[in-house]
Amino acid sequence: MSSIDERAWFKSSYSGSDGDDCVEVAKGTRAVHVRDSKDRRSPELAFSPAAWNAFITHTAQG
Repeated sequence: MSSIDERAWFKSSYSGSDGDDCVEVAKGTRAVHVRDSKDRRSPELAFSPAAWNAFITHTAQG
């Protein structure tokens, strides 16, 4: 498992550049990791790729 510092984290293109509240996401081989962009040392969430895909599909439907 890769360490937090080795993951390629990214924010949504909808995030503002003013330091707005947002989450960051990093795709791993076994999980999709999510963390608070304001506090990168806080605990992160990890979802299976199937669960993440279901979440994205549901939110895209509005």
